[in-house]
Amino acid sequence: MNKKTLTITAFALFSLFFGAGNLILPPLLGFNSGSSWWLVVLGFCLSGVLIPLLGILAHARLQGTLFDFAKKVSPTFSLLYCYLIYAISIALPSPRTASVTHEMAIQPIWESPSLVTSVIYFTLVYLFVINRSKVLDVVGKLLTPGILIILFLIVVTAMVSMDFDFSISEMKHPLSDGILEGYQTFDAIGAVVVGAVIIVSINIKDKAASYEAKKDLIRKAGFWAGLGLFLVYSGLILTGALFSDVFPADVTRTALLSGISTETLGGTATLFLSVLVSLACFTTAVGIVTGTSDFIKGQFNDSNWAYRITAFIGCVLGVLIGQFNVGYIIAVAVPALMFIYPITIALILLNVLPEKWASPRVFKWVVITTIVFSAPDFVGSLGVGLPSYLYLEWLPLAEYQMGWVLPALMAFVVGNTLKKLS
Repeated sequence: MNKKTLTITAFALFSLFFGAGNLILPPLLGFNSGSSWWLVVLGFCLSGVLIPLLGILAHARLQGTLFDFAKKVSPTFSLLYCYLIYAISIALPSPRTASVTHEMAIQPIWESPSLVTSVIYFTLVYLFVINRSKVLDVVGKLLTPGILIILFLIVVTAMVSMDFDFSISEMKHPLSDGILEGYQTFDAIGAVVVGAVIIVSINIKDKAASYEAKKDLIRKAGFWAGLGLFLVYSGLILTGALFSDVFPADVTRTALLSGISTETLGGTATLFLSVLVSLACFTTAVGIVTGTSDFIKGQFNDSNWAYRITAFIGCVLGVLIGQFNVGYIIAVAVPALMFIYPITIALILLNVLPEKWASPRVFKWVVITTIVFSAPDFVGSLGVGLPSYLYLEWLPLAEYQMGWVLPALMAFVVGNTLKKLS
């Protein structure tokens, strides 16, 4: 493994995780956190950086597909998990990219309806998915460096020009709020999906590479990609906190990012950032729709019709959901994330562990326990009224919507203890 290969792989991982939609989350989180911004950073980076990084490490160990991530629970469960992951991806983060594009690049210039933006946007997405244009790959390699340069200038300018005088935070649980907001990056889901893509890419480029060589490459690349994400997210959250007294309390995510950009670098840089973010959103949408269509194609004996129909359905969903504002799509995503994220986190952690600690029995016990004890948070996120005793408020961390953590840990311990005794 040479430095060039490591650099290219690390940059590819960072680019796959660093979707343009993620840009709009940290600034508002920092804006609302004020003096507690550092606790928010810890929480956000725990679920938005550490867990995805562990997901990549798990893939480095497995060197398989998304199906391999959950097959120890059962093949049927794993297949259902795959369908659910792709369904969520195509129905939520993909449409969100169109909404971000409309609010940041189209709405400030033209007063056209969001429906028009969504129709044009996903018509182009469909054409790119069907034709698999290489132009997208070339453009994608230029987008992330451009965005990072502007973000670096924004953060540095804010730190130099603003007084470190933060407003008092009204967040009751800044650490857990940061963790739950980190769910919205979809990066843990991205880790289990794109990790397999990285494995395939490495195998194509270097078929002779050994298991250990590929494992070492992915681990080191994952570390550098994770460090990059940590620095970007931390900088954006700090910047948002520094501007907590500059913008109105009800400012939207996209308006805040644009406003901070204007305040620090001026209108020209804001326009340039909007264009880059829009293009990055587009590459993300194409990637999601293509990945989902590839999966369905594989389930139907490599049928091109299955690929095209899936791509069409994905784009129709994008049009229907993408016309709503970003805040609405983020709110709609909460129940789905409250259901799938605990399961995904449990699977990632189990797949990172050595084989002796993660037998099929342990997988079953931990995942089933996670589903059962995260169900109250999922149902509660739907707005369904339940008796208080069903919320399991007596459990540690339950007040932070993470009551499943301790039961899952206990299931892990009991499962391994019984294995040793048997």
